[in-house]
Formats: sequence, structure tokens, C-alpha cells
Amino acid sequence: MPFADEAQVQVKAGGGGNGAKSFRREKFVPLGGPDGGDGGRGGDVIFRGSHDLWELSSIARRQRVAAERGGDGQGARKHGKRGEDQVVAVPLGTEISCEGQVIGDIIRPGQEVVVARGGRGGLGNVHFTTPTRRAPHFAQRGEPGEDKMLDLDLRTLGQVGFVGLPNAGKSSLLAATTAAHPEIAAYPFTTLTPNLGVATVGNVNFVLVDVPGLIEGAHTGLGLGHRFLRHVQRAGVLIQVVDVSEEDPWAGYQAVVSELRLFDETLLDRPRLVALNKIDLEGARDRAQSLQRRLRTEKVESQPVSALTGEGIDVLLKAIQKAVDRALEEEPPPPVKVYRLEAEEPDFTLSREADGFRVYGSRVERIVAMADMDTDGGLGELQRLLERLGVYKALREAGVEEGSTVRVGDFELEWI
Repeated sequence: MPFADEAQVQVKAGGGGNGAKSFRREKFVPLGGPDGGDGGRGGDVIFRGSHDLWELSSIARRQRVAAERGGDGQGARKHGKRGEDQVVAVPLGTEISCEGQVIGDIIRPGQEVVVARGGRGGLGNVHFTTPTRRAPHFAQRGEPGEDKMLDLDLRTLGQVGFVGLPNAGKSSLLAATTAAHPEIAAYPFTTLTPNLGVATVGNVNFVLVDVPGLIEGAHTGLGLGHRFLRHVQRAGVLIQVVDVSEEDPWAGYQAVVSELRLFDETLLDRPRLVALNKIDLEGARDRAQSLQRRLRTEKVESQPVSALTGEGIDVLLKAIQKAVDRALEEEPPPPVKVYRLEAEEPDFTLSREADGFRVYGSRVERIVAMADMDTDGGLGELQRLLERLGVYKALREAGVEEGSTVRVGDFELEWI
């Protein structure tokens, strides 16, 4: 599968195990009480940041990820085992959204985000004894695990981002400064995916990312547009590569600056170096010197280089290292963000349908899903919980009639 910086995946956490309906059975204890154990909690689906992945194609292939269901409870108050979590490795820089809301942003190796929580185990019948109900013949079913469709968006994490017009030599320069081996050819848009490399200066390593060349109108999505511009949004330092073998390198420089400003003007506020590439070609060295003078008036640092011969590469790397250090001093790495979804309020809502009513709300849907509807005792407990929550009162006030259908989640109940 080709490089993927976007993916959609269905995640299903494990449902909780069912509580047990059991009674103590021992010799000489003919009327033993209830001893049903609780079900085990279902496994979570967890995304974990990994240094070993650079894109999302492995996740896109899976399409669906599921965790293990919790074990059912047993007699003698034995609880079911907890379901095993499903841990999925994702590349650093992965933003996770559900229905348009960001629920996680993975930027550190080993950082974990629980994207779907396992359902609670159902309570065994031992929990439902009362002074008037000594032998409950029902237990709770396990709570369903969360089931979500997630959108993953990769914004490459690199300390340094290479930008420039097509064929400016960004990939060649990346290869000259790092151990990366990007596809290189002499035609526009050779780079169809971001390339990553690691450069070493002294004892310090830093990551560089090269993205496809910009064209006028890229900020509006023309060419490869927004899809790749976003990969430099997290870079602390920008290296703008200008081809000084062209007749008017100043125009090329300004075109890229304009596109960056229109896409995200904060990109121009961070440390930026201009690599004046291809000085080995005829007439390029003179144009590089002229462009350097113009850039100095704008207080923009520049360095003449040749990705082909290696001239100026060491000086450029040292300048990049200083810019990276300066960027870290001015703005240290951001802390890991924790996204919390607000609890639903109110507990439930009603809507009228053609033949009855539908009750919405995570809490009431959970109560119904965990009810033991196969026994009179389980139905009685469900009625008690719905009454206490105020659902019955709200239905009466809304005009529910005998025989009306009341739907909650995937269940249908008949009003009697």
C-alpha cells in the first residue's frame, strides 16, 4: 500500500462479561444463598506512539480493530477475567478524531491514548439481595464496549522542515545532509510523499522532513496543496530551498513565502534559513551572492550550498543546529495534551416517533443494555432503575399510552 497520512478505522472495545446467576450448593447447606460472581471488564483499544512507524498505511489496511470481551462470572463468587487490551502502534504526530472532535494527539514515543473503553462487567446475583428478595434469580449482563469510527491525521513530527518550489533540490539536499534516500529525479513533483531523514551534528541528532514542492495556489489545495503543507506545521525550524540556477531566484523565494503566509502565517514567525542550492551550476554563484544581499535586508539568514558537490553542507548543518537550539529555548516541546470528552447532560432525552418514543442518553442506554430481560426479576430491576432515573415520569408527561413502543438503544420495550 502506498504512503498514507490519513486513515479511517473502526475500533470496538471488548464488552463486559455477564454476571453469574448462581446459588451456593454444598452438602448440609440446602438453602445456600446467591453466590454469582461478577463479569470481567472488557479490554480497551489503545493507540501507542512508536518511533518505528512513519505513516498510516498499516492501520488503514486493518480497517477494524477489536479488543477482547471480558469473561463471564461464575458460581462461588468467582469473577470473570478482564478482557485483553488491543494496543495499536501509530506514528508520532498522529491526531485522532471522532465525529469531528479531537480525542488524542500522539507526539511522544510510548504515549498512549485509550480510544475505546471496554464495557464494565455485569454484577452477579449476589449483589441483588434485599430483605424481601433473598434469592434473586437474575444478574446483570455485561456493558457493551465503545464502538467508534476514528479519523487519523498524520502531521509529521520533524524538528526541521524543507520547503521550496518543485525541482528546487529539496530531496537532494535532504539526502546530502542525512541518511535518507528519497526518490530524486529532474522533474517537478518527484516527491509525492514526505521524506524523513536524521542528521548528526556533533553528538546531537535531529529529524528533517522534506515535503513536495509548492506551486502558486498551494494554500488553496492546488497541486498537492494542503495535504502536504500541514506536514511542516510542527517543524520548529524551516529550511527554504531556493534554486539559484534559475534566472530569477528572488521571485521563487517570494512565491514560497507567499504560499506559507496564506496557509499559516505563524510558519514565518519561527526560525527560518534559506539554502541557496545548485551553486555549482553556471552563473548560480553570482545570483546566490545577489540574493544573499537582498535577504540580509530582510534579516533572513542564508547559506549557498550544492547538494551535488557537498559544498556548504557542513556550514548549513551547523546553522540548522543553532536554529534548532534557539527554537527549543524559545519554545520548549509542548506537553502531552489530554483531551476529555464532557459528560452527557442531561441523563436522557425523549423524542416522539410514529408508534411511540425513543429515549436517548448513554446512561439510560447502558442500564437497558445490561438488564437481564429473560427473567421477571431482571425486568423488575430494570423498571426500578428507569423509574429512579425519571424516565417513566418523563414518558407519562409526554403522553405515553398503553401498547406504545419505547426504544432505548437497540432495544424495544412495550409500555404496559
